[in-house]
Formats: sequence, structure tokens, C-alpha cells
Amino acid sequence: MVCSPNSSPVGFLLLLLLLQVSTWYSAVSGFSVKGPAEPIMVLLGADATLPCQLSPEQSAAHMHIRWYRTQLSPAVFVYQNGQEQGGEQMLEYRGRTELVRDSINKGGVALLIQHVRASDHGQYRCHFKDGQSSQEAIVELHVVGLGSAPHVHMMGPEDGGIRVLCSADGWFPKPRVQWSDMMGVNLQSLSEFQTQDEDGLFRVEASLVVTDSSLGNVTCSIQNPLSGQEKASAILLPEPFFPRMDPWKAALAGTVPVLMLLLIGISYTGWREHQAKEREVKKKKRESHERDQMKNEKEMALKDKDNLQKELEQRKKLYLADWRKALLYPDWRKELFRPADVTINQEIHQNNSDPDRKENLREETQDLSLSDKKGDCNLITLNQEGFTSGRHYWEVDVKDTDEWTLGIYEMPTGKIGLSTDLQNKKFRVLEKKGCKYRALTCGPQDISLEEHLQIEKYPQKILIFLDYEDKDISFYDMTQGTHIFSFTQARFYGSLYPYFSFKSMQHSPSEQY
Repeated sequence: MVCSPNSSPVGFLLLLLLLQVSTWYSAVSGFSVKGPAEPIMVLLGADATLPCQLSPEQSAAHMHIRWYRTQLSPAVFVYQNGQEQGGEQMLEYRGRTELVRDSINKGGVALLIQHVRASDHGQYRCHFKDGQSSQEAIVELHVVGLGSAPHVHMMGPEDGGIRVLCSADGWFPKPRVQWSDMMGVNLQSLSEFQTQDEDGLFRVEASLVVTDSSLGNVTCSIQNPLSGQEKASAILLPEPFFPRMDPWKAALAGTVPVLMLLLIGISYTGWREHQAKEREVKKKKRESHERDQMKNEKEMALKDKDNLQKELEQRKKLYLADWRKALLYPDWRKELFRPADVTINQEIHQNNSDPDRKENLREETQDLSLSDKKGDCNLITLNQEGFTSGRHYWEVDVKDTDEWTLGIYEMPTGKIGLSTDLQNKKFRVLEKKGCKYRALTCGPQDISLEEHLQIEKYPQKILIFLDYEDKDISFYDMTQGTHIFSFTQARFYGSLYPYFSFKSMQHSPSEQY
């Protein structure tokens, strides 16, 4: 834990006393615990890793390790006698925490919190106990929630101007709201309200009354106070939308210039030239200011672009370092796999979405089944030898298709004394029938159900990743960029081939599911 000395002499003496007591207690205990000097910052919904380290280095495998918030029990996580103790764990952390023990023999452990929530924000204490000796350190976790872009719209005329409302939700912690005109000058909000939903996320509403019709447009910016990241939206305010001037004001505005012209008499010509010169000077100043403003905005935009690029590169670096555990970012995952050379029967595939030709298509598919020796109606062809090693991927368009089966099938090699039953195809597929999805493993004799899948939005395009050595087959929805299902720890005995059909496995024993 890091403290800054108080500006007064008394505060400085108290800090020295605390340091001496901490040093003495560490010497008596035989060890101390150190946490990171800076807070750990993580995006809402991501995973957070909170590290702690014993000093001097020593094994902590035999120790009682406890992570807690404000009180020792119930705790966030308890490790004792070489294993997790779930009896004292807080309900909100069950199933979301684990202890990273890669360096426990050197005194280094870390608490992994998965799918971070707004309620996870704040201080954590890692407590080590060895016999009668114990030490702890404080780790600060900052949760950053970037909500929706602000929605800006006009509410109507008010106080001689136009009332504009800006709203956004899903932010954490409480965001900052700032109005500005097209020149970047900040404007004062008329009112601002912020509320929290049941997940602890903030919704903000701020209003502004614009009375100057020459502003053109105004911008509402929402900024996260921890990360400094912001989202902004602008709205155009056409001049005709502003309330018109009263007739008596217009008459007065026309009379005053006439009286002024009568009073100045002979000096009118000189005054007019003077005004022209002033207008020219103001015009030049305004143009210079606009050029400087555009230059600054361009520099800021380039700087923001560089920062976003660096952040993206850092996130991608972290992803590539442990991509097998991260079931997201399929476009980045492609870089680690080779594209498979496949061909899809486009004529049947395109006609499948035509309701007038579905009956003909069903007959064509049945004819394919009779003509195929294996009867699997496969519409996808691999233009190379079957997969026996490496990582490969391919994409299949399943848009507007009510029934399909998609995945891989295996042709055993039979080179190591396999039984004759394994000479038939074995399928590992996803199946859609109507609104229902399921994952199936289909052997020569039967079909086993891996899992019923709950999919809210129908996938339009599915990406299949095959990792032969890692024994993994994963399916991703490329429209949403989300993971659908994975066959893990599969045993392969031969060559693997892509499979795609407009038929389900309904004719098989899988009907029992």
C-alpha cells in the first residue's frame, strides 16, 4: 500500500511511525505482502487479474490465503490446505473467481475475477497467514464502463431559444457531461440528472437552452472520469427553428439606425469606411481563428487515432498471448489459422432461400442422398487432402435457411488396427431445425447430444475453426462476432473434412433428445 506524506509536520511524523511499525511487524512475521502501486483498470465485462507477492520470495503453497473486501468473512476467495474453500465465499463471486497459482512456489499469486461487474469496483485485500503470522496488502480495482453514445434531440422553444436534451446510459462510474459549440467553447448545462439501474450503471440526462441562432450546432460529450475516454454527438440547430422577434422590437431596431444616420450627418462616409475596415479586421481574425481551430481539431483527431490504434494493438497483443482461453474476436483468431480451400454448391445453396423452389430443392437433396454412397448430402467440397494436422478455418453462409447441419466429418485411416466400424464417417456438427439449435456427435451406430443451444439471434454467417493438434472444433457467429459452441478434447483417428447440408439428423436416433 502506498501513502503520500501529509503536508504538516505531524502527518509526516505519523507516516514515519507507521513505516517503522510495519517494518518491525514484517520482521517478526518473517514476510510481507506487496500489491501493485497503481490501481488495476479493467473494462466492464472483461476479466481482471489482481496480483500479490510475498517478500522475500518463498513458497505460499502451504499458507492460508484469503481475498476479501471489507471483512474477513464472507470472503471473495479462500485458499487453504492446497485447495479452494467455497464455504465462506460471497454469493456474488461464486463461479467467477479462481486463484492463479503459476508462481505460488515463489510467493506470487493472483485473483482472477471473470466478467467484471460494476459492483466489483473498489478495494480488495489479499491476506496471507502462516501459523500465527499473517500479513496483507491492498489492491485497488477500477471498473470502467463505456456506455452508449449520447442521444441529442430538440425539445422545443423555451426562454427565447431552443431547449436541447442529451441522454446516455450504461456508463460507470458516474460520467462527466459537457456541452460545447462548433468553436469548442464550453456551454453551461441548464439541468443534469443521473440515475443508476439495478446493475449499478449510470444513466445521464442533461439539457441546454440555446438562444444564439448563429451557433449553428452544439455538441454533447460524455466522458469516463477514470479512463478519460469519451463519446460525443452533435445536433444542427437551423436558424428558422428559433423564435421570431416581436414586431415592436423589429421596428425599434430599424428606427435606431436611421436616427443614428441623421445625427452623424457629414461623418457618415468616414464612419462607413471605418466600419468596413473593422469588418475586414474581424473577418481576418475569425478566419485565422477558424484555421487554428481546424488545425487543433485535426491534431487532436490524429492523436486520438494514434491512442486508439495503440490501445487496439495492446488489446490484440494480450489476446494473441492467450487466445485459446478468449472465446471472442474471431477476426483476430483467423490470423492464427490457415484458410481452407473449399467450394460450396452455389446453385442449391442460393435456391434454398427461394420459397417457390424449396420443394424442388428437397427432391434434389434426396437425389443427392441416394447418389452419395454415404448418404450425407454434403454441399461443401474440400479442394485438397483431408485435414490430418494444423489449424484451418472456413466460412458458410446460412442466411434465410430454416434447416441445416454444419461441421466436420472424419474418415478413419485404419492404419493402426482400428475396427471395421471406424471405417464409416463420424460427424461433429451444429444442427438447426426451425428455431432450435443443438450440437451433435454422430457415430456409425448412434448419435449423442452434446448440448441444446440457446441462440437469441439467428446467425447469418458461421465461421468454423479446426485445431487438429489441440483437438478443438469451434463455431462463431460472424454477424454478431460471438462464440456459439466448441467441441473440445475430441479424439481424431483419421482425416477430417468440412460438412454442410440442408438436412437435419431427424432420421437418426437423436429424436430421443
